[in-house]
Formats: sequence, C-alpha cells, structure tokens
Amino acid sequence: MNIIQLIEKKRDKKPLTEDEISWFVAALCSDKIPDYQVSALLMAICINGMNDDETAVLTRCMAQSGDMIDMSFIDGVTVDKHSSGGVGDKISLICAPMAAACGLPVAKMSGRGLGFSGGTIDKLESIPGFRTSISQEEFRRFVSRDGIALMSQTKNVAPADKRLYALRDVTGTVPSIPLIASSIMSKKLACGCDAIVLDVKYGSGAFMKTAEQAVELAVLMESIGRKNGREVTALITNMEQPLGNAVGNALEVKEAIQTLKGEGPADVTELSYIISSFMLTAGKKAPDLHTARRMLENSVKSGAALEKLRRLISNQGGDTSVIDHPEQLKAAPVIKTVLSPESGVITGINGEITGNACLTLKVGRLSKTDEIDHSTGFVLLAKAGNKVEKGQPIAQIHSDSEEAALSAEKQLLSAYTFGQEYAPKPLLAAYIDKEGIHYDKNSH
Repeated sequence: MNIIQLIEKKRDKKPLTEDEISWFVAALCSDKIPDYQVSALLMAICINGMNDDETAVLTRCMAQSGDMIDMSFIDGVTVDKHSSGGVGDKISLICAPMAAACGLPVAKMSGRGLGFSGGTIDKLESIPGFRTSISQEEFRRFVSRDGIALMSQTKNVAPADKRLYALRDVTGTVPSIPLIASSIMSKKLACGCDAIVLDVKYGSGAFMKTAEQAVELAVLMESIGRKNGREVTALITNMEQPLGNAVGNALEVKEAIQTLKGEGPADVTELSYIISSFMLTAGKKAPDLHTARRMLENSVKSGAALEKLRRLISNQGGDTSVIDHPEQLKAAPVIKTVLSPESGVITGINGEITGNACLTLKVGRLSKTDEIDHSTGFVLLAKAGNKVEKGQPIAQIHSDSEEAALSAEKQLLSAYTFGQEYAPKPLLAAYIDKEGIHYDKNSH
C-alpha cells in the first residue's frame, strides 16, 4: 500500500477502504508521507468528497491516533457539549454550571480560539489565577466531588487532526464538509463521552453561512457519532449577529455571570436554556425538554448554578470574588463610545466584520502563537431590531490604545445596517438526532 494509490483513487472518485484509511493515518502520524502528497490527497477529497462510511472511519482513526480520555469514572451517561464557534459565544460558561447544578456531571475539555471565534479556555483564563492546565487526577477529583471541571485539551488528543488541519489551512482545503466533520468529531470521540450535543452555528458570524450548509454538516456529524457508538444531537443555531451584548474574553465572563444571576441578555439566556435542556435529556437527567427547562430555570433562581461556577473557579485556582464583583476583572484602559451614524431600525450587525474588528483589538488570534488581550472587546448597546436616533450610543469599544479603538470603530460601524423594519429569525432553526431532522416550527 502506498500514498500514490490512495491519491489516484480519490482523484478518480473511488472510495477508500477502512484498511487504506487506517494505513494513511498511521503513516501520517509517523511522518512517513511528505506534506505535498498529504496535500494532494486532501485536495482530491475536497474536490470529490468522501462517503459517510469513509468519513466515519477517518474520524475514528484520527481519534485513536493519540490519547483516548477515559470517562468511566463517572456514573451514568456522560455528555459533551461543543460549539462550532461564533462572535460573542460564551454559552459554555453558562451551560456547564447550569447543567452541573441539575445533577449532570460536566467533564469538559475545551480549546482556545483561533480567528474571531473565541475559545472557552481563553475566556476562563481572564479570571485571575484560573488554571486550565490541570492534571488528569485533578480533573477526575473535581468532577467526582463537585460535578464540574473544565480543562484545556491535552496536547496528544487527535494528533492526526492537528497535522491535517495545519495543511488544510494553507492549501485551500478547509471548506470540505467531510474534513470539517472528521476534524470536529475526532476530538469529541477522543474525549470519551457517551453523548454529544453540538451547537452548529450559521450566519455571518459563523463558518457555515447558511442554515442549509449547517444542516449538511450536522447530519454528517450525527452519522459519524452513531457509527462510532455515540449518541449525537446537533442544534442549528443563528449567528447572524453577535450573541449577547459582550464580545471579548473578560467582558463575556461578566455577561456569563450576569446570566447565571438571571440578569443576562435575552438571546444568551434563551440559547443557554435550549442547549442545556438537550444536555440534560441526553444525560438522562430529565425525561423531556420541558422538564429540563424547568430544572434549569430553578437552578438559576435558587442560585445553585452560580454556586457551581463559584466551585469551578475555586477548584481551579481562580479568584471567586469576581462572581460578586465582576468589575475586578481586568479592564481595558480606553473605552470609546460609538455613535449611530443615522436614525432608523438596526437591521443587522454583520458577525464576520465584527469578528475581524475584534482581531484589531487582540481579542482573538490569527495564529496559535499570538498573544491575546483578555480585557479588550465590544459592548453592544443596540442590536438588530432596536430603533435608534442619529448620534445615539450604539456600542462601546474597550481597547488598549486610542489608535486601536479608532481603527476598530471604523470596522464596527461598517458592520451595522439600518432600515425601517427588521424580521428576526429564531435562535434555533432545527435539530438533528438519530430520528432525523426536526425543524423549529417558527423557522419556516
């Protein structure tokens, strides 16, 4: 068996066998295939695709190329939650303590952000002292004792994916549904949970620009999970404008704390309840979504969810005083108010443009070695659907310098559109499980 045969098969639109895929991943991890031949195979896959069985096998082999995390120390059904990422997406910071307060053990490995899609680990590290690099022993102890722990992914989780992604990023082969699905799901399989709840976002602030593209990706990921013995539910959610009001690491931690106190923005609160409800039903902690929703609402009203966040921060070395005094989180030295350039109804805030403006403020990173600034970002004072007058404050820019604030202001203003009417779309467009696609009754 050799790599040229595999390249020729995919060039000629023929499926690869399980043995061929297994050989390829093993050879990839042992550096027996040069980058130019791996890139040729990736391009052939990008152009001609892979069938569901090929993709499922590739995903399993990539997952097994490194550490397979053992979650057997947790009693019952273990649930992982993953978001495809978006501007202002701080939902994991809210869902984890809410679900844990309802009895679902949350043992989550999260990643850092790349591009404008902020990572949960970056947000947590804006809390003074918070340790995301904890040992496996600590991870197990915190989950067993307190039902919650969030840690950064180990370096040897799905190493085959790391090599493939690095090449996809520089060879124009990122937008391949089978390669995207196998990249995401290989890490989810390696993390060892029984059930997976995926938040697949679509819109200007997401990688998938349309709901149809998001459904295609979600259907494939559900199939991959099922073929590998996992229960997968994939939610298709709206990211046509930033989620919530805060965009930026420390700013989003503040908004997450507000939400757990019952004082968060409506869209963040609603989506947190939706995703957490699916987590509770997947973990057999609630018989249905309606019951799960009531349990979660009670966890917020009683303060139990907030206490789980406090326990999480305490266990992992963070300063718990930020819960009662979020103003103690690092603040940017420059705060610039953005004024509306015209009167009317805000009809949109382009998520991609807003995300790129974040990079100007060092909220995110363009390469994995970039340093980020935890204090910078935006606070949106008016969003799509709000009527504003010319000269009215519509946003605040939190920056480390006047120069960066001015540059970010120009970018942010270009993200806003104005008109006379706004027709909102539902947060949840559909969800996919083993029974098929279920469309939200309000989405069509």
